[in-house]
Amino acid sequence: MDHRPKLYATIAFVAGILIGLGFKHLYPDLQPVERRYRRRSGGVKKKTSANGARLKDDRIDLEDYEMHSCDSGGQCQGQGQGQGHQSAADVTEGIEACIGRTPLFKIKSLSEATGCDILAKAEFLNGGGGSPKDRVALNIINTGSHLTILRCMPSDQSIEKSDLLLKLGAVVERVPPAPIVDPMHFVNRARTLARDHTADPNRPGRGYFADQFENQANWQAHFEGTGPELLHQCDSKIHAFVAGAGTGGTIAGVARFLKSKLPYIKIVLADPQGSGLYNRIKHGVMFDLKEKEGTRRRQQVDTIVEGIGINRVTANFEAGRELIDDAVKVDDDQALAMARWLMERDGIFAGSSSAVNCEKGIAAVRTAQKLGPGKRVVTVLCDSGTRHLSKFWAKAGNIGGKSDSELDNIIGSQI
Repeated sequence: MDHRPKLYATIAFVAGILIGLGFKHLYPDLQPVERRYRRRSGGVKKKTSANGARLKDDRIDLEDYEMHSCDSGGQCQGQGQGQGHQSAADVTEGIEACIGRTPLFKIKSLSEATGCDILAKAEFLNGGGGSPKDRVALNIINTGSHLTILRCMPSDQSIEKSDLLLKLGAVVERVPPAPIVDPMHFVNRARTLARDHTADPNRPGRGYFADQFENQANWQAHFEGTGPELLHQCDSKIHAFVAGAGTGGTIAGVARFLKSKLPYIKIVLADPQGSGLYNRIKHGVMFDLKEKEGTRRRQQVDTIVEGIGINRVTANFEAGRELIDDAVKVDDDQALAMARWLMERDGIFAGSSSAVNCEKGIAAVRTAQKLGPGKRVVTVLCDSGTRHLSKFWAKAGNIGGKSDSELDNIIGSQI
């Protein structure tokens, strides 16, 4: 029996989580692979009931749904059966086929408050690891008869992330936060472990350092997947795309694709406090006031937010930097308040980077205010709050207590 589909699903699941958290090495040879998977999509065209069925007099007719696949130009072709029956084409080959084609939905509270359509791409619904990094993992990983994962991550990240990896069989090494020039920085440590694995004749296979910050398979995954999906889902009507940056792969890949199709679109960076990317865009200098000597509370980016924000130039971010039109700085208090707002008003239990995006909500709202009513602003919800309970949500507190009654109290001064 061919066990490769199960193997691919396991690799994509573990590696999607792994790359989203930091670095890994694995063996044997891994190479980029192109993803072209289909998922169900479509829409109801006539008056519908709450469950999406089309109403006709006293009868209920089920609306036909079609399978869609988007090419690099944002064009989609459909096939499939209708009348409420699942066709053979709807059955995917393993969970890795559920990576990509994530839903796009309107954040109702923010849209109503701004007069713009503020849409969020639910990247936390990617099959596998539940983050945009599933796309990257699938773009890097192709095959392998055996997989061992050794994960290096900063010790100040939420414990849920390392606990999850341990449950999946990974060997996790939590290292103290350190500057990138330090050999014990988690990036450098991962590189060393991969090299040592390859050099050890007593260990099978070879080490592989994924190098997500510099590996251009990162931004290419979003150029080939996320960008075309957004163009299709929005019917080519997008006025602004807002995203944060850690590796920079998402914003760079989407910007490169959308700018090639929609030259007028505004690309906006959402940056947490302590990160230098805001000043990189605004002033060409990689620096943040909270990073100056004597004021820093942590050894890395000085923020409670995980997954975005950085104080060094990466190849992935530079691949799209010149296409970024604006940047919005969001502090921790705003990110925490926005996370509570989204949960209380919209039922969206977002992680820290998602709150920034909608920090990116904050950034998305400020962008909408600048563009004016009637425009469409798209952002990304990268992660669920379930991976941020011990840190970000412990600070945010439980839902149901006192909260800001006006969005302006969260956003601050309007732009």
